[in-house]
Amino acid sequence: MIARVQPLVDRKGEPDPSAVRRASDTSALDEVGSLSHETLGERVTGELRELLIAGRLAPGEKLSLRRVAEALGVSMMPVREAVSRLAADKALEVLPGRAVRVPVLTLAQFCELTRIRLVVEGFAVEEAARIVTPVQIDAIERHEAAFREAAKADPPDTAGAVAANRHLHFVLYEAAGMPSLIEMIERLWLKAGPVLNLDMRHEPRRLDGGSAVVAHAALIAALRQHDPAAARAALEEDIRAAADHIERTARLAE
Repeated sequence: MIARVQPLVDRKGEPDPSAVRRASDTSALDEVGSLSHETLGERVTGELRELLIAGRLAPGEKLSLRRVAEALGVSMMPVREAVSRLAADKALEVLPGRAVRVPVLTLAQFCELTRIRLVVEGFAVEEAARIVTPVQIDAIERHEAAFREAAKADPPDTAGAVAANRHLHFVLYEAAGMPSLIEMIERLWLKAGPVLNLDMRHEPRRLDGGSAVVAHAALIAALRQHDPAAARAALEEDIRAAADHIERTARLAE
């Protein structure tokens, strides 16, 4: 049976106000429904992205889509949508049988990722150093203090240190005022985060008084002087020191 379409004009060819209103109402409801679904999918994507960037999901860890859906209080559809988006960014991989896991980087892939981070994040910190405000520097210092406090705890608060480190870096990068650049860096951290933060969790004693604390202090000093070259050098030391340790401890696939 074919549904009868209501005309938008009356018999005289003039606009029918009631018909136009009905059509308008139907269109608005359809639009609201579509936006609601997209927002839900984006929410799940955002939650999973944060877990990856913060290193709360380890390389090789398998994800249960049903468990994700239950934890976030959503249906399976937005979870599948989020996984598809993250798989497209190579932040997750879908295995035979629809299993999903966090990728395990090879040594070559990790080295390549580190080289790209040095270029992209180094550029971001240079730009930030030129225009960073005192309020932004204060925020960075608060995250640096939280990092040190977590590192000095007995036992070290690795989750707190990981979170503080992530916030410190992204407040810094956001100070560059380039949203597209932040998107690029987030994609890099989607891949690097699980490995970098797995290292912090496995060797928490390395946090207290380690290279990250020294590099962070040098970085903040450079920001206060608005010295792009010194800020970049401090950031590069931070990235290289962590990468060198991970490469030496062989936490990567062959």
